[in-house]
Amino acid sequence: MEPFQKLTSRVIPLLRDNIDTDQIIPAHYLKVTDKVGLAEGCFSSWRYTAGGNPDPEFVLNKPEYQGAQILLAGDNFGCGSSREHAPWALFGWGIRAVISTSFADIFRNNAMKNGLLPVVLKADVHTGLVGSLQSNPLSEVSIDLENQKISLPVGIEATFPIDSFNKLCLLEGIDSLEYLLKHEEQISAFENKAS
Repeated sequence: MEPFQKLTSRVIPLLRDNIDTDQIIPAHYLKVTDKVGLAEGCFSSWRYTAGGNPDPEFVLNKPEYQGAQILLAGDNFGCGSSREHAPWALFGWGIRAVISTSFADIFRNNAMKNGLLPVVLKADVHTGLVGSLQSNPLSEVSIDLENQKISLPVGIEATFPIDSFNKLCLLEGIDSLEYLLKHEEQISAFENKAS
């Protein structure tokens, strides 16, 4: 997993509430057990027209957002089923952080286990960010995970919550198994002492 420490990027505004995991990655993409090719399915129901062509009006298809790594969503992002494919698809597309006012618990946990940072902002800060991006759509946002701060285009800084274990894993680019393996020597010593 790639470490997440600081990120500065343009922001993709997908300002819809209750975006569920089936909208993030439709069920017919769930036949795979690895992450390869899931970027193709990311928001595919919205990204493509009925004829299979990219919808030029959908935000992920707009040229100005190509390469952007932060997604700004409405409230309750990632609700629905528990599919881990949803953060895989977002990460595959190149998104490293999603900003919302709230996340579904299962999605939030799956995201952090896969290197995707869910950033919860208070409603007034979120509204301010939306307004500043409407004024200047190509402005950038900076996220500093170590200090749990986000710097908005208008010069405002805000903090966001994250538990210490997931923060450590994201900063170091490790998952929970790799965390345990880092402490293999201490675990073995404890086991030997206990037996």
